Amino acid sequence: MATANEFEDVLKMIEEVTANAEQIQEQLLAHILNKNAGTEYLSRYVNGKTDKELFKTNVPVVSYEDIKPYIDRIADGDESNILSAESIVEFYRSSGTSGEKPKLIPVTDETRNLRMLYLTLLTSVMNKHFGNIDQTGKRLEFMFAKHEIDTPSGLKARSVTTGYYKDQRFRSNLSKRYTSPIEAILCLDPNQSMYCQLLAGLLQRYEVVLVASNFATAILRAVKFLEDYWKELCADIRSGQLGDWITDSGCRNAFLSIMEPNPRLADSIQNICGCKSWDGIIKKLWPKAKFIGAVTTGVMSQYVERLEFYGGGLPLVSGFYACSEAFCGVNLEPLSEPSNVAYTFLPNMAYIEFLPVDKDTLTTSEQDIEPVDLVHVKLGQCYELLVTIASGLYRYKVGDVLKVTGFHNATPRFQFVERQNVILSIDSDKTSEADLLKAVTEAKTLLDPLGIILVGHTSYADTSSIPGHYVVFWELKAKEDDNSLELDPRIMEECCYRMEESLNYIYIEVIGSRIA
Repeated sequence: MATANEFEDVLKMIEEVTANAEQIQEQLLAHILNKNAGTEYLSRYVNGKTDKELFKTNVPVVSYEDIKPYIDRIADGDESNILSAESIVEFYRSSGTSGEKPKLIPVTDETRNLRMLYLTLLTSVMNKHFGNIDQTGKRLEFMFAKHEIDTPSGLKARSVTTGYYKDQRFRSNLSKRYTSPIEAILCLDPNQSMYCQLLAGLLQRYEVVLVASNFATAILRAVKFLEDYWKELCADIRSGQLGDWITDSGCRNAFLSIMEPNPRLADSIQNICGCKSWDGIIKKLWPKAKFIGAVTTGVMSQYVERLEFYGGGLPLVSGFYACSEAFCGVNLEPLSEPSNVAYTFLPNMAYIEFLPVDKDTLTTSEQDIEPVDLVHVKLGQCYELLVTIASGLYRYKVGDVLKVTGFHNATPRFQFVERQNVILSIDSDKTSEADLLKAVTEAKTLLDPLGIILVGHTSYADTSSIPGHYVVFWELKAKEDDNSLELDPRIMEECCYRMEESLNYIYIEVIGSRIA
């Protein structure tokens, strides 16, 4: 755990790098080119040279599909210097959009070190505004590992957060900083994991100084889960026994050492949860909590009102802007209202460029416009983010549209506007119009043998329940001119299942089987 002086040093570093953003960016690009100019990919464009202008003139702006063949070779076991001179140690699974296979983002040891530095920077900013959180109590942070896959090369492919949870540096401080045991975080059954993390947070309710998760939806899911299970949680706390339905051996073993009968604690929780209104339930259950930490920008902004209702006046802090490809920015003013949150980009994390985006249509101009450097963006302008990182992405289109709202020293601050080409999103799921059309097309084949035509469809993301779900309306017509069209409800259910299968793993993992 870092000391107060170390956090002060980190805050000074933030001021230094943001004040000297152009120089830091130049140095970072030189570092990346010096390391990787001889790789198979870059040598095609820069011929082993490290000149910035040659890089900007010759190296193309790319999307994932452009570099997928190179990444596939690495995943298949090719150990030559294809994209990076440094060894690839794993892949981050980026969701892309729902209908796609997950993108594989190459990761090196340098990437992992940047991840830890980024988290230290973020923690230092929070401590500046809320005091040294880790010295005053524990974090109730809802963290869920996701399924990982083994590529033919033997390298793991997993989410950024799953990689972090399995990092020994995270695990070494877990019990000091967090309420949840590692076994509950790594449990792949979402219901057992949620139950055990809530149980751990309730057992330590007077130590909790922060309630958080990556996204607002996860906290709302936790509240909904608590609504459904608080009586059982109280019974387990009262008896000191874990319910039989928790069958995960890791979870059971973890709680054997920390559970003992506590009727007094159970009664206090029961009195709070048994009230008619759950207004302020988070603050009531965890009275020492200083804020609620979760991303509440972009699509997450639709959940702010409900979080404020449950939070009982606790500030909502949207602290970071990051993606699978790069760790980008932090909110240096964490007490900002959710609608005003802006992220200051950190020039030492990745080499950053931007493609100007039309303000009205939020689409990238079709003209051949040169990407803009980080320090040369214009106030009020929208841009699509490009990143260059040492692990092998060069001028890579992340797909996020951002708006410049100001500057901190010489470094711009951005508000997240939207994800390019996404029409449906509830959590970390991202479904494009093409994804939805593919799902509908595959599902409607079930109607063909019945003589029924799909005339049209429309959709929206329903967030009135937790978890939310997609609602898709179909307009149907019989091929024969028959006004008495009737359908077996089971056929329509099967159509829903077929669409969900097409939407693939992100929708299923995040939302579950919930298309209506």
